[in-house]
Amino acid sequence: MNPLKSGTLDLALLAALQDQPRYGLDILRHVNDRSGGLFDLREGSLYPALHRLVKAGWVDSDWQPSDRGGAPRKVYRLTDDGRAALTTKRQEWQTLRGALDALLLRALPRRSA
Repeated sequence: MNPLKSGTLDLALLAALQDQPRYGLDILRHVNDRSGGLFDLREGSLYPALHRLVKAGWVDSDWQPSDRGGAPRKVYRLTDDGRAALTTKRQEWQTLRGALDALLLRALPRRSA
């Protein structure tokens, strides 16, 4: 399992839901805006990932009326298990980041004075 690929999207989605429930396109905008566009998350990746998180019991969803009077929207929110998963994934990310930082810092060429 590649920790750089698997779990990164899940971590981003769980983090996007940590402060408030959001509907799909709001999650997409939030992740893309907060990452400075680096994620470039698209609907084709978003909804299967949300479905996987619902199936895992980390996210719950329900239909709510649109605040703009349009069609109802499916709103996603973290469950208690999702908050625990976010904490675990955040710790895993810190560990991975620390290991990569250690490797990268050691790999930098020394500059001569």
